[in-house]
Amino acid sequence: MQNTALFYVLAVLMVVVGIIGTVLPALPGVPLVFAGLFLAAWADGFDKVGWAPLLVLGLLTALSLVVDFWATAKGAKRVGASRMAVIGAMLGMFAGLLMGPFGIFIGAFAGAVAGELLHRRSLGQDDIGAAAKIGLGTWLGIVLGMALKLALVFTMVGIFALAWFF
Repeated sequence: MQNTALFYVLAVLMVVVGIIGTVLPALPGVPLVFAGLFLAAWADGFDKVGWAPLLVLGLLTALSLVVDFWATAKGAKRVGASRMAVIGAMLGMFAGLLMGPFGIFIGAFAGAVAGELLHRRSLGQDDIGAAAKIGLGTWLGIVLGMALKLALVFTMVGIFALAWFF
């Protein structure tokens, strides 16, 4: 009984850290949520949550990975971002972790602008304006991806809860 309680505590911890990781780029958020939910189902011997809901949760986890890349690429492509702008945005997000939650968003924008300026190898007035536009588009794509992943995570938790209690 004590081991089961420990597994449940660990599962809840994994889900909470996974939800946080859905916003923080350093953590594999959605896969952590899935692992926590799977651990809870396993600890219960799959009595309350069987394989069908877990399969759906696994598919939603895979979908979240596609959504992450799609949203970032869509936002960047829509404004004509270079590969360097997207890489800069990702690096900026990691650097922004040091500044807290808002640092992630500021870092992503600044990194995209810096990456685009490096790609253009120019600091003309037109280049700076275009890089700022590209930085904003790339940032919006990243934010859209986070919002979609959060929606998927809460859908996963909801499906799990429905399977557990009904």
